[in-house]
Amino acid sequence: MAEHQIEVIGLTNSASTEEIETASTFEENALLKARHYHLKSGLPTVADDSGLEVDALGGAPGVYSARYAGADSGDTGRVVRLLDEMKRGSDPNRRARFTCAAAAVWEGGERVFLDHVQGVILTSARGENGFGYDPVFLYEPLGKTFAELTSTEKAEVSHRGRAFRQLASWLIKSGLLDTPRSGDRIVTTAD
Repeated sequence: MAEHQIEVIGLTNSASTEEIETASTFEENALLKARHYHLKSGLPTVADDSGLEVDALGGAPGVYSARYAGADSGDTGRVVRLLDEMKRGSDPNRRARFTCAAAAVWEGGERVFLDHVQGVILTSARGENGFGYDPVFLYEPLGKTFAELTSTEKAEVSHRGRAFRQLASWLIKSGLLDTPRSGDRIVTTAD
């Protein structure tokens, strides 16, 4: 966005969007967040919602990925719950996907871009990078978990990177950014 003279600002680290995320799909949650902050700021706003969907768990944790093991469980608690649920289930299928919906809302319109990355849930964690379910999500084309990828590798192949590249490409082609002014900003929200 810098090459278009657009200042991108974000929420503070302590800001939470949990109360806004009331929908049953990633797309709707991303739109709810973008609409909320667009109304508060009056600025074009970008937000996302993302999570892990595991086939053997019927798509869980899905939109509840961040809250899967309780509000205060942290990344380790969520991974432990996921692996416990996988052990208890009768489906040996370990296929999963990370999904990201990236939404833009502005005066007069809104768009959502959805992308996924396929993988397999391992039986134990590997790697020190990333966050959330990254240590147990094996990205087969590289033979590494998301927690073993470098930040450059992850940005290239991740669901969030893919969805936001679609969004950025559309923003540039849409004309929404054609008249940059020094005061223009796009407000982003964290997941």
